[in-house]
Amino acid sequence: MKPGIRLTLLAAGLAACAFAAQAQNKPSASPSAPASAAPPAGAGDIVRNPEYEKAGAFAAQAWLLLLDRKDWGTAWDTSSAVFRKNVPLDKWMDNIPKLRDPLGAFVERQPGDPIYTKRLPGQPEADYVTVSFRSKFANRQVIEMVTTVRESDGRWRVTGYGTQNQ
Repeated sequence: MKPGIRLTLLAAGLAACAFAAQAQNKPSASPSAPASAAPPAGAGDIVRNPEYEKAGAFAAQAWLLLLDRKDWGTAWDTSSAVFRKNVPLDKWMDNIPKLRDPLGAFVERQPGDPIYTKRLPGQPEADYVTVSFRSKFANRQVIEMVTTVRESDGRWRVTGYGTQNQ
């Protein structure tokens, strides 16, 4: 990872987000252009699945809205089972405000292209969608990386989250 890049990961599937953040395309110079994620490094079986890409991206955006409202508990409750297992509620409640509060109030967010894959390094085979968002807050602009997984009940839930300064 390049020096000076701050990457904070607060989720299960940490390797998935880390690989996705490292492999993402460099954001364009235009501040209004959406961020674009490259396939996660080491990910296998990357194919297009527009239905899953749309569903995973929708779940990621809905979850980010919970963070924007500072509804930390609901965000944790609605995350994947793996996320909740690896990030206990007390640690989540202690750490997510430390990550999000310095950003300031939410202003706007531009999603990049969702990336669907069946495999992520260190994770069981499943349906994953990773989306990078170019997000503007009152104090700073960041790239938010969100990885969702389709769980056994058919619902898409967040399994990884991280931020990277722009």
